[in-house]
Amino acid sequence: MPIATPEQYITMLETAKKEGYAYPAVNVTTIEVINGALRAFSEAKSDGIIQVSIGGGKFASGTSVGSSAIGAIVLAEATRRLAEEHKVLVGLHTDHCQPEHVDTFLRPLLAESRRRVERGEAPLFNSHMLDASTLPMAENLKLSQELLKECAELGIVLEIEIGVVGGEEDGVDNSGHPADKLYTSPEDMLMTYEALAPIGKFMLAATFGNVHGVYKPGHVKLKPSILRDGQDAVAAKHGEEARMPLVFHGGSGSELSDIREAVSYGVVKMNIDTDTQYAFTRPIVTHICEHINGVLKIDGEVGNKKDYDPRSYLAKGEKGVAARLQEAADNLMSAGKTLFGKI
Repeated sequence: MPIATPEQYITMLETAKKEGYAYPAVNVTTIEVINGALRAFSEAKSDGIIQVSIGGGKFASGTSVGSSAIGAIVLAEATRRLAEEHKVLVGLHTDHCQPEHVDTFLRPLLAESRRRVERGEAPLFNSHMLDASTLPMAENLKLSQELLKECAELGIVLEIEIGVVGGEEDGVDNSGHPADKLYTSPEDMLMTYEALAPIGKFMLAATFGNVHGVYKPGHVKLKPSILRDGQDAVAAKHGEEARMPLVFHGGSGSELSDIREAVSYGVVKMNIDTDTQYAFTRPIVTHICEHINGVLKIDGEVGNKKDYDPRSYLAKGEKGVAARLQEAADNLMSAGKTLFGKI
């Protein structure tokens, strides 16, 4: 069963933190992207994380339905079945959920996991992300505590964010926030640890200048030392074992040196969305351009069914995703370190 059990998932995170590597985490919207991710993890012999955003779930449910929760359930169930054919461990995660979407996205998914657990099965997802970073710190932590209690009862890890990841993703635009919001303080990291550690297992997306999307060199000012300083503050008060598993949002387009430095400070998961979207779309565009006469029925001609059969170009998109995620596994140093069959 390559989808990690709750216990295996926690071991994945703890092992990555201890041994100094991180898992590629890719947002999926279609079966092709799921298969591309699974292919990448298998070929790299790397465990990994497949995640669903609110917008991704809404898309997957069908344009006539538009239910983020239903689409997320469908993508998770598909991943569970497809992952059985691969010899790596895979974690299932949901991405940014803002407070206004908790009751329509996160809690329905927790209810689905509760039904599964009551039947003696594993929860549907291994972890969920609450993104209440736009709330005042006290309100963010209060809501995080409430949801972590629900997650802990089900063996689910909660990811939270403090500080704001800049840029725009999935319809949420954080580009207007002041610069200081892009850098989490050591005091806030210490406050987060003290609020959540007694309740259950969590991951922290602390911000260090990271933004969603891809920008030209020089636009993004990453300061991984922010993570070091926050971890040091927690360890100084609560001991070395208190260093938290961290998450790197906005990993697309980042310099390798910044990635490696962030991992050295406890990043165990890096989100890669924009780059994988491009990696999926680019070969499809190439196919269309190279086979334009076959794809389109130009001037009354019949075209070429082999060219416009969606399988002909979607397969290329799948391979594009796989190639980009194999590169990510190398960058994050998770390649060759699968725990499948070892835990």
